[in-house]
Amino acid sequence: MTVTFASVGTPKAAEIPPEVDVDTILAHLAVEHVYVPKGNDPSDLESVVADSREQGIPLSVVVVTGNPSPDSSLRDLATEVGKTEHGTVLVLSDDWAGTYSDTYSRYRLEKAEDIAKNRHGGHSVEATRAFVHSLQANQMIPWTAFTYVLLLGALVVAGGLYLVKRRRAEAAPDHLQGDPVR
Repeated sequence: MTVTFASVGTPKAAEIPPEVDVDTILAHLAVEHVYVPKGNDPSDLESVVADSREQGIPLSVVVVTGNPSPDSSLRDLATEVGKTEHGTVLVLSDDWAGTYSDTYSRYRLEKAEDIAKNRHGGHSVEATRAFVHSLQANQMIPWTAFTYVLLLGALVVAGGLYLVKRRRAEAAPDHLQGDPVR
């Protein structure tokens, strides 16, 4: 009797939805940074992407029909597109989204992606607006600057306390200065 074990925990290779032609998508993205399936009007989406690029977010958007399985294939597609397009890539299906960015952290992308999916409702323009707004609103705290300000504040307080103690010592009556009274 031969016993075989299924491979557990083996990562799957990147999977791009089979009905998607990456070369066609890249050709469309090179022009307006937007790809939508044939028969759809890209003009509203192109406007949102152009606005985001003017605001400093190098965004490209890909819209695919249906909901490819598994949903992680949208992230795989975004990553594949990002190799050529660079910047931030948002891939939207009917109900899901996938992202890639060489600009933003995975944490910020996932947060913005979740907001886009929740406001999506099958409307890629609204999902893209929500995604861009979330990326802009979630500006991270500049920790280095915050640390320097905090240290500077601590130094000012310590210096101030030193000056107050010194003035008190100078203003104290003579019998409190020097040797104790016997």
